Amino acid sequence: MVPHFNTTKRRDLIRHLETHGCEFLREGGNHTIYVNRTLKKTSTVPRHKEVNDFLVYKICKDLGIPKP
Repeated sequence: MVPHFNTTKRRDLIRHLETHGCEFLREGGNHTIYVNRTLKKTSTVPRHKEVNDFLVYKICKDLGIPKP
């Protein structure tokens, strides 16, 4: 049996990133790259409808912003 993990909608994650000063940088193959210019940090956001919460926490940590 596969365990079920909590997920966050991608648009909610992007709204959280932009609220905390992160900016869209570019589109990759299957990912979108966001940058926090004040801290000079980048992270990739997968283009899925929902993103696993563990990955959401990692993206926020990479960009130096609080968790949603």
